[in-house]
Amino acid sequence: MGWLEAVVLGIVQGLTEFLPVSSSAHLRITSAFFFGNDAGAAFTAVTQLGTETAVLIYFFSDIWRLLRAWFVGLARRDERGYDYKLAWYVILGSIPIGVIGLLFEDAIKGPARNLYLNGTVLILGALALAAAERYGRQRRGPDQLTLRDGLVMGGAQALALIPGVSRSGGTITAGLFLGLERSVAVRFSFLLALPAVFASGLTQIPDILDPTAADTQGALVVFPSIPQMIVATVIAFVLGYASIAWLLRFVENHTIYVFVWYRVLLGLIVLLAVSNGVVAAT
Repeated sequence: MGWLEAVVLGIVQGLTEFLPVSSSAHLRITSAFFFGNDAGAAFTAVTQLGTETAVLIYFFSDIWRLLRAWFVGLARRDERGYDYKLAWYVILGSIPIGVIGLLFEDAIKGPARNLYLNGTVLILGALALAAAERYGRQRRGPDQLTLRDGLVMGGAQALALIPGVSRSGGTITAGLFLGLERSVAVRFSFLLALPAVFASGLTQIPDILDPTAADTQGALVVFPSIPQMIVATVIAFVLGYASIAWLLRFVENHTIYVFVWYRVLLGLIVLLAVSNGVVAAT
């Protein structure tokens, strides 16, 4: 991987990770359209460590409060308040993506990165997001999350293992259908991502260090050097931190239809490009 590609992909990861547009699809598409290759699932997972570190810092007070409430609640039954329950919702909601990621690791690194599939799910995900925005009641506030919310949104998050679905897009869609306010669904989406993304990123580091361990991803996969990986991850962290603040302000005052139309347009471009031989599907 060249330095330009590493920097560009770091920028793409930072700008798109928290938007409901699928950062993994954007990395896949950018690699294919502009560099003629695939940066691979491992690159995506490791650069997400940068963006999730941004979440960790941005929501540090909230995360510390939940962790403290969880540990205190484990020791003392009478201290099991709402924060204790919310911590459990995050933990239990993170299980589906972990289980599916382990069971279907080879498919995620290979067939799931087919651009025909990625373009299609970009469009299908857009339609689901539009329906959620249109029909979701959005009446439930930040103190009304339940275990069902955590499990359903966690299941939706697991679908994001297919580039194009979008982790944030899936969880926000599920949250809106469950009746959560838009900003509540977005905030819980951030928290829900932390365990899964950190676990995924850390487990993929060996593939970056030893590319021969990732042959199932295909012949066109390229791997960065360690310095390139570090730079891309740092760029993703800086831009990811800025995008968190922007998205939280945006969803408080706007609908998310702009992301719907963007996903549909991008999906159509990808499908047309692949169908006409502009880029290879794999």
